Amino acid sequence: MKEKIGILCASDTELMPFLNSIHPHQTIKKAMLEFHIGRIGKIDAIMVYSGVCKVNAAIASQLLIDFFHVDAIINAGVAGGIDSNIQLFDTIISERMVYHDVSDDILTEYHPWLESNYFFADPALLAIAREYSSTAMYPVLFGTMATGEQFIDDENRDKINQKYAPLSVDMETTSIAHVCHVNRIPFLSVRTITDTSTHKGMENFEKNCEVASEISAGIALGILSLLEGK
Repeated sequence: MKEKIGILCASDTELMPFLNSIHPHQTIKKAMLEFHIGRIGKIDAIMVYSGVCKVNAAIASQLLIDFFHVDAIINAGVAGGIDSNIQLFDTIISERMVYHDVSDDILTEYHPWLESNYFFADPALLAIAREYSSTAMYPVLFGTMATGEQFIDDENRDKINQKYAPLSVDMETTSIAHVCHVNRIPFLSVRTITDTSTHKGMENFEKNCEVASEISAGIALGILSLLEGK
């Protein structure tokens, strides 16, 4: 289905589980980032961790598209659970994505002139993810992801829930979706939960990040294994 897939993570912890699956392995440095090139099964893959926040993720996304000519981008890693029903180590797969810290009319009145302030996952990738989810070892949920430049506390959690009702919140996903949208590149995000409304705060994020990263990578690789046969 796709010839070359970009895999974009925010941190080295999130990327690390993928590096054991890529063969052969070549590294190219560009814009202070390291891009790891190889194959996952029969799929050509370029992997990178961008650093945290929207701009860093956007830089890495555009380089994957312009310099490495990827046919699709999968974002994998961790996120905070914001819906009260989300549990630790649930994995959220994007149906749609929104910035929780951007005014509603910015993206509709100006470039890229969206019909709403939401970006949407690629339908074909989403269908493959749904197919894989029925066999996944860990819970996989589908819904809205919200992105902004802050670690979410209780006050902001309520505001975001009331306005967008997302399942998860992070600092990169929507910016990657944004770049993919304007470049007409298929996109999907796979994020595993490190902290929730009952297990909250940076302490839980740090304690659970490594395990959540392993789960997210495993699910993303499972999706790729199905993609390989399409």
